[in-house]
Amino acid sequence: MHSSFTRLQNVFGFFTTVAFVLGAFIAATDLGSTRSPSGVIKTDNIQVVKGRPHYYSSKKEEYAIIRFSLEADLSSLFTWNTKQLFVYVTADWTGPGNTNNSAVIWDSIITNPSADHLQNIGPVAMKKLKRSAEGKSIAPERGILKLKNQKPKYQITHPSGKIAETADVTLKLHYNVQPWVGLLTWNMDKSFGAWNATKGGISDRFTLPALKSKDSKDKNSAKNKNKTKKP
Repeated sequence: MHSSFTRLQNVFGFFTTVAFVLGAFIAATDLGSTRSPSGVIKTDNIQVVKGRPHYYSSKKEEYAIIRFSLEADLSSLFTWNTKQLFVYVTADWTGPGNTNNSAVIWDSIITNPSADHLQNIGPVAMKKLKRSAEGKSIAPERGILKLKNQKPKYQITHPSGKIAETADVTLKLHYNVQPWVGLLTWNMDKSFGAWNATKGGISDRFTLPALKSKDSKDKNSAKNKNKTKKP
């Protein structure tokens, strides 16, 4: 006869097998959901400054501050299996020796109504989220982004300490879908089945401005003083 421990092992093995098959089936349902994300992104204001980009920086270096505008429709990424959506914007350029450089300048997390409790926000904002999610299993309006003259969260630096006058820089929209069950998925450059590649989401190429020298600043300040003097 089998011992109680053997029977317990068999029950646990059967339970884990059923749970695994059910989880695989739930994850596979995402493949049939159409994804058609789109976005338009452009730069508003670009500055290159020399200083300490972070409070823990030990030396001064050049860093770029890029303000941008973004209009994106990511509502198709929200399904009943979507836990939250991680959205971020990168600045990409090719450096010397055809080296690819990419730096995140802004990011945000968009949760589904069923995952609102996971957000680390205040009680007032939480009440508004719960009120907007009443009776909804999916909130597609949360996938609509409209940002104007958005200030970046992170500055762009380079290991060399110099980044001014860098050419052929582009801003690109990225996303990461985090499901309740299944694998993490990122934005794709090519369509796959019902999942379409992001339409747009890349800005025009631009060049970072030159760093203003101390002499030019002194000249500009002197000109401004002369203008304010009365004859």
